[in-house]
Formats: sequence, structure tokens, C-alpha cells
Amino acid sequence: MPNIEVKHPDKTATTGSYSAGVIRNGWLYVSGHGSLDLKTGEPIPGTVEDETRRTLQQIGKVLAAAGAGFEDIVKCSVHLADIDEFDGFDRAYREFFPGVKPARTTVQAVLWGGLKVEIDAIACLPER
Repeated sequence: MPNIEVKHPDKTATTGSYSAGVIRNGWLYVSGHGSLDLKTGEPIPGTVEDETRRTLQQIGKVLAAAGAGFEDIVKCSVHLADIDEFDGFDRAYREFFPGVKPARTTVQAVLWGGLKVEIDAIACLPER
């Protein structure tokens, strides 16, 4: 079975050679997203909470384009520019996962453009 590309419905900026998401064998792999203006590719700065919400909203659009939702995510990998902002990040993150939380790894990393947060996800697509 071949890979199927999932495009972000709002993204027009060229920000690198990657797909917003890839479907393979019933799984959706969502590339790392950050708080970016999807028309210009420029960072949209804010608090760690603001950037987390904006990032997850963007991931939500990729999920929707593939026929999935946040409840289908089984794993997230999170990169924080400052691990000391973990509590603020986690408060905003929890808003998107009111039920069973996905497995998660969170690390500190140097992020492009001054971003505070980057998140990628793996989701199991619902059967149709």
C-alpha cells in the first residue's frame, strides 16, 4: 500500500520539503507543527499557551483533512524551547484531550524562528 499525502487545507507557504501528514495502513503521521502563519511561513509569537493552542489547532485541521479527530491520536511528540514552560504548555494541551490522553514524549529543543512549541502526532484512522 502506498503512502497517501494529507495536505493542510490552509497552508500556502512553502516551509520545507515535507507533507503535513502521511497515511499508511490506517495510520496518520502528522508532521511537526508550530505557531506559524500558514500563508507566509513566519512564526506567530505568543505565550507558550497561545503557541500550544495555535499549534494544536493546525494539527486538528490535518486530522480533519484525513477524516480523524483528536480522539484518534495515540502519540504526540512535543519539543519545547524552554522546558521550564512545561506547566503552561500542559495546561493548554489538556484542553484538546479531555478524555484519554495520548502517549507523549516532551523534550527541550532549539526550535526554528524562535518558536516555543513544536508538536507532531500519530493517529489511528477511524474505520469507514
